[in-house]
Amino acid sequence: MDILLLVIMGITALVSFKGFNDYDFFRKYEFHVGRIRAGEQLRMITSGFLHLDFAHLIFNMLTLYFFAPIVIDRLGNIYFLYIYFGSMVAGSLLTLYMHKNDYSYRAIGASGAVMGVIYASILLDINQEMKFYGFIPSYIFGIVYLLYSIYGMKAKKDNIGHTAHFGGAIGGYLITLIREPSLFETNTKNVVLLMIPIIILFYMNKTNKL
Repeated sequence: MDILLLVIMGITALVSFKGFNDYDFFRKYEFHVGRIRAGEQLRMITSGFLHLDFAHLIFNMLTLYFFAPIVIDRLGNIYFLYIYFGSMVAGSLLTLYMHKNDYSYRAIGASGAVMGVIYASILLDINQEMKFYGFIPSYIFGIVYLLYSIYGMKAKKDNIGHTAHFGGAIGGYLITLIREPSLFETNTKNVVLLMIPIIILFYMNKTNKL
C-alpha cells in the first residue's frame, strides 16, 4: 500500500475514533451549516475525517483502499491529493449550497473525497479491469453508489453527508478530465455513464424532488 494512502487512512481512523468517544470534539469539527456560515469554514475539511460509527468508517476506508491505487499509479501522489482534498471541498461546497438555508444541517464523513477518488479511478481504468470486491465492475459500483446517495438525501434518516457524495464525484470527475482530457476519446463510455447520475441529481434538485 502506498505510504501516502496509509497516512490518510490512519489519520482518518484516529480522528474518527476520537469523535466516537468525545461528543464535544465531534460537534466542534462536524459539518454544520450555521457554524460554517458564521465563519468556521475549516469544518468543511475537518468533517471529512469524522464518521458516524465504525461501520461507516470501515466502508469508506475499504472503498478508498480499493480505488485509490489506480489514481496514485496513473497520476502520482500530488494529483491524488488534489483529487482527494479537491473532492472533499467540492462535496462540502455543494452541501453548503443545497442546504444554505437550513442552519441546523449537520453532516460528517470522508464520502465526498472517496467518491471523487472512485470517479477518478473509473475514468482512468481505460480497460475496465478493476472490480470492486473482486467482481463488481467499478463503473457499476460508482453509479449505484450515487443513486443510493439520492435515496439517502431524500430519506434524511442520518447525518451522513450524502449530498457530499455528489459534490465529491463532480470534483473528482472534473479534476481528472482537466488533467487527462484524452479520456474523452480513450474512455468515452465511462465519461458519459458517470455523468448520468450527476445530471439526475441536478434535475431532481431543480424540480424540487429532493
